[in-house]
Amino acid sequence: MMIRMMKPILCLCLSLFVGMQASAREVELRSPDGKLCVTVDDTDGNPTYRVDYDGVAFLDKSPLGLDTNIGDFTRGLTLTGVSEPTTLDETYELKTIKNSHPRYVANVQTYTFSKEGTPVCDVVFQVSNRDVAFKYRVLRRGETLSCVVNREATGFAFPVGTTTFLCPEMGPMTGFARTAPSYETHYTPDDTMGKNGWGNGYTFPGLFRNGDRGWVLLSETGVTSAYCGSRLLGQADGLYTVGYPTEASNNGNGTVAPGISLPGETPWRTITVGTTLQPIVETTIATDVVRPLYEPSQDYRYGSGSWSWIIAGDASTNFDTQKQYVDFSAAMGYQSVLVDALWDTQIGRDKIEELARYASTKGVALYLWYNSNGYWNDAPQGPRNIMNNTIARRREMKWMQRIGIRGIKVDFFGGDKQEMMKLYEDILADANDYGILVIFHGCTLPRGWERMYPNFASAEAVRASENLNFSQEECDREATSATLLPFIRNTVASMDFGGSALNRYYNAKNEPGGRQRKTSDVFALATAVLFQSPVQHFALAPNNLTDAPSWAMDFMKEVPTLWDEVKFIDGYPGKYVVLARRHGTKWYVAGINAQAEPLKLTVSLPMWQPGQELRLYSDDKELQGSLSVKKLGKKQELKLTIPCNGGVVIAGQ
Repeated sequence: MMIRMMKPILCLCLSLFVGMQASAREVELRSPDGKLCVTVDDTDGNPTYRVDYDGVAFLDKSPLGLDTNIGDFTRGLTLTGVSEPTTLDETYELKTIKNSHPRYVANVQTYTFSKEGTPVCDVVFQVSNRDVAFKYRVLRRGETLSCVVNREATGFAFPVGTTTFLCPEMGPMTGFARTAPSYETHYTPDDTMGKNGWGNGYTFPGLFRNGDRGWVLLSETGVTSAYCGSRLLGQADGLYTVGYPTEASNNGNGTVAPGISLPGETPWRTITVGTTLQPIVETTIATDVVRPLYEPSQDYRYGSGSWSWIIAGDASTNFDTQKQYVDFSAAMGYQSVLVDALWDTQIGRDKIEELARYASTKGVALYLWYNSNGYWNDAPQGPRNIMNNTIARRREMKWMQRIGIRGIKVDFFGGDKQEMMKLYEDILADANDYGILVIFHGCTLPRGWERMYPNFASAEAVRASENLNFSQEECDREATSATLLPFIRNTVASMDFGGSALNRYYNAKNEPGGRQRKTSDVFALATAVLFQSPVQHFALAPNNLTDAPSWAMDFMKEVPTLWDEVKFIDGYPGKYVVLARRHGTKWYVAGINAQAEPLKLTVSLPMWQPGQELRLYSDDKELQGSLSVKKLGKKQELKLTIPCNGGVVIAGQ
């Protein structure tokens, strides 16, 4: 990791602020290229900021501040200190995200606000060429060493005419077995402002279109056991504010307001800005501003795997079926099998040990499912009452370490209160002690966790593939949902979707009677590239070795799960998307279309040389896929046609 700090050359009218007299002040902090600008001021005692890009307003004047039990730091404040600006220039390595070697260059400045002459809090801003990140630092006040933050005034005020791409938060203690909220509702594309979801606001991240001027992505990162997870609350005038968890979540247990030790900091609020969608898709801000919280206990292994539950359901969690899936993973060259819910009663621990030994002879490792449990859900699936208790959890993990379990999938959390964030952190820290990777489901959005917790593998936090099994309506809208995720949910964190099914029907026999997939086989291949997660348990089944096209199965054997680079090519959320990803020296280009009319594109492919032969996986108008070889011309372009519910993949020979 390389970090450099230096004094930047910035256009700062600091002469206006020398001495910090009582009159209102306004300070600018610009990005290294000078285009992205944050302006902080304290007019009328109200701390605010605004965001402009290339002279165009992307966020109007928006509120700042914290209301705590040791003082209201949202009003009556004066900007009494502005630090000397510095530049942060950092390169780091992180193989589990979409860019394995990000470089983060940002200008940094701290703004100190005082109340009645006493400094009470800092706001730290970091501005890169595409991202704004800021956090609060509550200062120590004499012998007062702790406080509770009752609410944040933090807001995001969008210009008139902005449209939204937001995911409503479910009501607390609703949904299956009272496990909500769990970040598993649909995004609504191009909606109007002035709403508040279904009454509970929206989950992070949120995407906004500023008319023809460009795009803004809002999220947060750096959430640990020292704070709660937050949501967006929509106001009538186009203002969105940071809201804390609902009182009734987690069965009413736990405080809504986070407590912090002083001096103490909040998580980062992040704003990604672009005149196109390229900065939105390619941003790494979620991991740029955080740091590892502990060292990895080993060199963790990621990769592809299979799981029976998505196709065959609860009944498939039996020894014989799981053994078949071990053989299937081995035949595919995959690294793992996910043994889903109910293994404790339908297989048993002794047979799990036997299965783990058998899998090891095939070069395959197991992931085991667990219920998060505790007082916050009624989910009956086992194993239960283990992951919520330190003693039971560590005893279980020691057993898993002994028999060679690679990872766990922990489900059903249902809330973002501070003590629930502590449970996530405790599970991760304990699992690292025993060399175990962790996947979360029915869970919160991971906020920078790939870098913070080295054994964090992935998280659901999305309306994922299980819903395709549950509902034909979900199958009918699969393409629309899939074209939203690369621009919103999956751009801020790894996403355990569990898709890329090649069964036509969601049942073990792959015959009429189950939910019918409406997307093409090439679409399934494309989502294996479009959806980023270092561990991918694909929705493939052993029967696909004989009933799926050989070209499709061959591709699913080779597709990487670790990526070194991502490039946005074209797309519009909810309509279509085309991205390129690089693994080592090998590039893959993938696209899907949700629009009724066939999508016709001419795609520039500078990652390949003229004359190079490329594999083209494409669909005809009947969604019949095929593999062909195309030689790239001098212009390094290909003309593509993608039908509705279809896809395209381009890969080198």
